[in-house]
Amino acid sequence: MTYDALLCDLDGVLRHWPTPGHADLDQRHGLPPGTLAATAFAPERLLPAITGRVTDEQWRAGVAEALAERHGPPARQAVADWSAVEPRVDTELVALLEQVRGRLRLVLVTNATTRLEADLARQGLDRLPHAVLNTARVGAAKPDPRVYRLAAELAGADLHRCLFVDDTAANVEAARTLGMPAHHYRGIAALRTLLGAS
Repeated sequence: MTYDALLCDLDGVLRHWPTPGHADLDQRHGLPPGTLAATAFAPERLLPAITGRVTDEQWRAGVAEALAERHGPPARQAVADWSAVEPRVDTELVALLEQVRGRLRLVLVTNATTRLEADLARQGLDRLPHAVLNTARVGAAKPDPRVYRLAAELAGADLHRCLFVDDTAANVEAARTLGMPAHHYRGIAALRTLLGAS
C-alpha cells in the first residue's frame, strides 16, 4: 500500500532516553529505586502536563515539590539533573525520514509537554517534519482518537492514507480502530521495508 502521510511518534522511535537513566538519578540522589519515574510519570501528574493543563515548568516543579516532601529538600536536585538529560537521536531513522519526506507529508505526533518545541529546536529536529502535533498544544493525548484525526488534518491527508508509527501498542491499536494503517515500531528495518525505502 502507498501512503500520503507518515505520522511518526518521537520518544522510543526517533529519539531515545538513556537507560537506566532514572535509576542512576535515584541512586545518585539517595532515592529509593523507581522513585523519580514513579513521581514524575504518575498519571495524575503526567496527564495534565501532556494535555497542556499545566506547563512543563509547573509539572517539573510539582515533581520536585513531591520529592522534597517525601525525601527532603535535597531531592529537588534530582529533578534539575533529570531535566538536563538529553535524549539520543536515531540518526539512521532521521536519514530514512529525510529520504521519504519528499513523497510523504511527515508529521511528528507525540505526547509531550510545553517544552517540546524548544527540545526539538535544540536537537535540530524541528526542521525534519512538515508539522508537529504536540499533545500539550491540543488538549488531548494518545490514544485519544482526536489526536489521530488532528494529525491527519495537519498532514492534509485522509485518515486511511496516513501511516501511523508508534512504539506503544495501545497507541497503534487506537489508530487501527479508526481505520488508520499503523505500525508498531520495534526497529528501523521493518519500517524501511514498509515505506519501500532502500
